[in-house]
Amino acid sequence: MFLLGVLFAALVFFLGNKAVTATSTDEFCASCHIHPHSTQSWKLSTHYDNQRGIRVHCVDCHLPPHGEGYLVQKARTGMRDVWGKLFKDPESFNWEAKSQIEYAKTHTYQASCTRCHQNNFPLGLTEKGREAHLYYEDHADELQCINCHITVGHYDPDRLHDQNTSFGISETAPSEIYTEPGRVEGFSNFTEYIPGSSVSFEMVTVPGGTFRMGSPEDEPFREDDEGPAREVSISSFFMAKVEVTWDEYLAFYSQTAATGKTTDAYLLRGSSEVDAISGPTSPYGAPDQGWGKGNMPAITMTHQAAEVYCQWLTEVTGKNYRLPTEAEWEYAARGGTSTPYFFEGNPKRYVRQGLRNKIFGVDTTGINRYVIYAENSLARSNPPSAVQSNPFGLINMLGNVAEFCSDRYAPEAYGDYPEGILQDPTGPVSGDEFVIRGGSYMDDAAGVRCASRDYTRSGPWLKTDPQIPKSIWWYSDCTHVGFRVVCDYDEQMVSK
Repeated sequence: MFLLGVLFAALVFFLGNKAVTATSTDEFCASCHIHPHSTQSWKLSTHYDNQRGIRVHCVDCHLPPHGEGYLVQKARTGMRDVWGKLFKDPESFNWEAKSQIEYAKTHTYQASCTRCHQNNFPLGLTEKGREAHLYYEDHADELQCINCHITVGHYDPDRLHDQNTSFGISETAPSEIYTEPGRVEGFSNFTEYIPGSSVSFEMVTVPGGTFRMGSPEDEPFREDDEGPAREVSISSFFMAKVEVTWDEYLAFYSQTAATGKTTDAYLLRGSSEVDAISGPTSPYGAPDQGWGKGNMPAITMTHQAAEVYCQWLTEVTGKNYRLPTEAEWEYAARGGTSTPYFFEGNPKRYVRQGLRNKIFGVDTTGINRYVIYAENSLARSNPPSAVQSNPFGLINMLGNVAEFCSDRYAPEAYGDYPEGILQDPTGPVSGDEFVIRGGSYMDDAAGVRCASRDYTRSGPWLKTDPQIPKSIWWYSDCTHVGFRVVCDYDEQMVSK
């Protein structure tokens, strides 16, 4: 009897091992993971084709090493994949979102990386690579290998982790070059032309007035830093109809970009005159994430870069361009309304929270017309034509990409203001981070309310920048923030 038990256990072990081996092949994985770009991008990667002839398989990255929870994770992953295969429509999967670092980190294992890559300083490693790996070793509690090497398993040409010296260089000559800026004819909408480029953009009037800044205490999803609500008076100003586009930002980049890391004055391209504004250095990778340039919102530049852009735009147009204050931004976003959004709608109906929404789904019939957010963005920014404008005629004030403000951030900022009606407040006088407003394609409906506040995170947004010192122009780990310009109005500027 004992012998039969031993033989039975051996048979179970043998068959179990055979089953584990059979279900760990690349072909078996692909039978459930049927999205073709997964296999195609793997075969283009250095994990498939490399100088040493080593081939890294699906389970080598997407399961932990044997003896470190391999079978447990394989069982969990297998049950999830079988459920998806049987009950989910693969056409409904958002592959764009699943390829983002936030998601990818949950489906790869650091232990699997270090099992093979045991030496961070192999022969032939470049100086930049040594600098990056030294930084990694000093921040191993914050970073995973995949933060920088996300393309080693699935190649993506838009995620080049190297200096992008060709960024912003166009091989097509523009059909028309503007020589004069736009003209202002009273307090009315106008078109701005960027001299020395073929780029123009629309500026919209925002008439001054008084509004209640912040959110009432009973507003759904209200955060503590949204109050106490304050009465604020705002002077009239102009605001860009849409977020600064890549066409606009690249006009600045092409005229000012510097090749070094210095913040000193640079020589304008094609000019012998020294200019006082330092332009951006070349970025790492593709700042547009492969989503497209043109009229898409410009992203990944730092708050400083946005401020320098405004200084440059002021210089070339003769008008005073700048980032909006937080108060101006909220006033413009509300468009004369006082509800959570500038359109009718209850935030509770738009989020994947609560039993009703989990059973019947999120109600997007109202919000989808005006906001690009987590439910309709496909995990990326969208062109301005995707939504309708607010009552002031401004597009994408909520969602799409969040927007820099000029104010420094403080959670208690509203309470620190003096009593009474505030006239054009400009925020705290000090602080390490800056306000960002509007929410983005990554946020749910709670984060795209008019009163919702957020702030820059300079350290985390530069985690994977391998340069020493890190760039002051480009965020390496922030793809959801852009900016919108405002222009001061006074009667003296008419016809300028």
